[in-house]
Amino acid sequence: MNLINTMIILAICSIIGIGFYCLIITRNLLKLVIGLQILVKGVMIAVIFAGNVQGKIEMAQSMAYTIIVADTIVTVIGLAMSIQLRDKTGTSDIHSISKLKR
Repeated sequence: MNLINTMIILAICSIIGIGFYCLIITRNLLKLVIGLQILVKGVMIAVIFAGNVQGKIEMAQSMAYTIIVADTIVTVIGLAMSIQLRDKTGTSDIHSISKLKR
């Protein structure tokens, strides 16, 4: 393994680590969606890199397209939930979700 591949792997692990850190540390639903976006982008880069290393870049790119579509759907739903939570409770704190009983 050469130096460039090692640096790419370290960068991918850093992006994934930042995404996990955002998911673990925050209570704000909007920040959770952003952390999830960072995490998914790191995983997508890892999939493309793995496909490139294996010589199957076309399959990795098609998987990346699928990840982008699924990630967009999750983001739209998460942002809609964040807006609705903010309207109903006045805060974006995830612990206020339990106050949304009918």
